[in-house]
Amino acid sequence: MNYKFKTKPYAHQLTALENSWHKEEYAYFMEMGTGKTKVLIDNLAMLYDKGKVDGALIIAPKGVVGTWYNQELPTHLPDHIENVTVLWQPNINKKQQEKLDRLFETGQDLHILVMNVEALSTDKGKLFAAKFLRSHKSMLAIYESTTIKNPKAKRTKNILSLGDLCKYRRIMTGSPVTRNPLDLYSQCEFLNPSLLQFTSYYAFRNRYAEMKTIHVHGRSVNVVKQFQNLKELSETLKSFSYRVLKQDCLDLPEKVYIKREITLSSEQAKIYEQMKKEAFATLNGKRVTSVTVLTQLMRLQQITCGHFTADDGSIQPVKNNRLTELLDVLEEIEGKVIIWGHYQQDVKNIVNILTDKYGPGSVVSYYGLTPQEERQKNIKKFQANNGVRFLVGTPQTGGYGITLTEANTVIYYSNGYDLEKRMQSEDRAHRIGQKKTVTYVDIIAQDTVDEKIVKALRKKINIASEVMCEELRDWI
Repeated sequence: MNYKFKTKPYAHQLTALENSWHKEEYAYFMEMGTGKTKVLIDNLAMLYDKGKVDGALIIAPKGVVGTWYNQELPTHLPDHIENVTVLWQPNINKKQQEKLDRLFETGQDLHILVMNVEALSTDKGKLFAAKFLRSHKSMLAIYESTTIKNPKAKRTKNILSLGDLCKYRRIMTGSPVTRNPLDLYSQCEFLNPSLLQFTSYYAFRNRYAEMKTIHVHGRSVNVVKQFQNLKELSETLKSFSYRVLKQDCLDLPEKVYIKREITLSSEQAKIYEQMKKEAFATLNGKRVTSVTVLTQLMRLQQITCGHFTADDGSIQPVKNNRLTELLDVLEEIEGKVIIWGHYQQDVKNIVNILTDKYGPGSVVSYYGLTPQEERQKNIKKFQANNGVRFLVGTPQTGGYGITLTEANTVIYYSNGYDLEKRMQSEDRAHRIGQKKTVTYVDIIAQDTVDEKIVKALRKKINIASEVMCEELRDWI
């Protein structure tokens, strides 16, 4: 493997590449935080250097396509590889069309198209992706491939058809088997229909799941009673996949930070812009304190979280993508998770949606409205092996003095401005008793105050006391 890395790989990343780089189909079943994105980029670069590919279509959820385009590819793709990289936009104006046209220019460049998986539910997205793949010797990679787990979904069918147009195919996900092994069928069918040695989804299901019939609203429905033959399935997967957990990666740093980006809904964007104008009107021409500006920032950030405080003091909901992104992130994670929200309303919303999806016994809370007599009980439930998977709280209440080492994933649904509270809440999982690398995921609304808040906190800047009033005004 004669290849010059731009960024140094960890030992498990080298193993993944050695096993896979030359193969036509391969699955990276690598837990969140173990660096599967870098592995894919290095794999692509190796194939390009060998003259095997000159194009790549990378399909990823909305929350990470921007990170692929703006951060991961520039960071890890070697400098000697001249490339034309374009991020798909659903609304194609003249400038965007010029960028897309560059993907079809002849020459020696590596052409990379990054698309959000939702675009493949549309005919426009599918047709353009097909045109791109036909124009190049291509690799097609699906990041978080559980997004095609439903064999009946339009995007799954579209992506499966695109797989026939390229020689090299890759899937990546952190949770391939443990939650629902039947989710594997479509993902592996994309790689190669013969890999699992079944001619249909139903034949696959009959081998690995025992079904039972239940009656719902007068209808008979088949549901899984229990899974079976999973050791056999795991052995089959080994021939075309690499599985790694954070606990297996001895050279990973103690903390890994990840961003998941969302866009504002049209309703949010309208209210956000209105609130910005009101903030400028309040601050313009007056001598104001940092406290005044922070108050305006808080109002803007509340909107990015999907709610705002009306003039009468009531909390008004706003349609948003934040909870959807949280659920998407949780689909990629195994094991227990701490979820911090800055506002009590955030915690309420999160607890409600997790209770609906995972059941009332799956979640406990630790915030201002959690009764004092329940708080310690909730910690014990979370730390025990009793079905409680999520602890949801605010750093103001739960960020100090408690131990939550059963989790090695911490999600910041929303952030505050106080660096001490952020660092203390990070350390609830990262303390004595933690045997694994801890992954921290920040959910961030693009082009809003969210971005600057998270950037400052990650640089260990205490926004509340160290950022000057004029700087804060610029944030708005």
